[in-house]
Amino acid sequence: MSRSKGGVKYFPQYFDPAAQQALLVDLRRIIGEAPLYTPTMPRSGKPMSVRMTNCGPLGWVTDRERGYRYQATHPETDRPWPAIPRMLLNLWHEVAGYAASPEACLVNYYAGEAKMGLHQDRDEEDFSAPVLSVSLGDTGLFRVGGTSRKDPTEKYELKSGDVVVLGDDDRLAFHGIDRILPGTSDLLAEGGRFNLTLRRVTKPK
Repeated sequence: MSRSKGGVKYFPQYFDPAAQQALLVDLRRIIGEAPLYTPTMPRSGKPMSVRMTNCGPLGWVTDRERGYRYQATHPETDRPWPAIPRMLLNLWHEVAGYAASPEACLVNYYAGEAKMGLHQDRDEEDFSAPVLSVSLGDTGLFRVGGTSRKDPTEKYELKSGDVVVLGDDDRLAFHGIDRILPGTSDLLAEGGRFNLTLRRVTKPK
């Protein structure tokens, strides 16, 4: 059953254990083609605590020299990103409420003390398209607020198989991951958590 608050839609356990395993197989294949790497912050060059990769026609990347952006190739291998799995494309068309297909799926891997500070997803052209995320593995403590950094926030415990959609008035809501809870899932042999974030980058023509 989904729960909605404003433009935040939460679908707990959208993917059952069998579907999570199937999606993980797709994810392992993607990482085999486009390895996880450690991104760095603009200007400071400070490494982020997550490792990441992408799939789809475009991928979100960041580094000291050129900052936040989308590009068609992996920054270390210079190869095109793998295709977005059919399961994720089907999910988008089932719950996103947006006709055009996603162009990017950012894969973030959280292990140990990895976290993601409050931020907005605003490197895309079309804010009428939602941001959709899928959790796989250990539970992540997800925090979401309003469109101002000073707005009050709400917490969700995102478990493996959960889906969250940020759209409408909350498309530009500040959000982040405070931390993960190790040992809360046995899906990943290595432990930790994958977050898969589907995004439309350009405006449909």
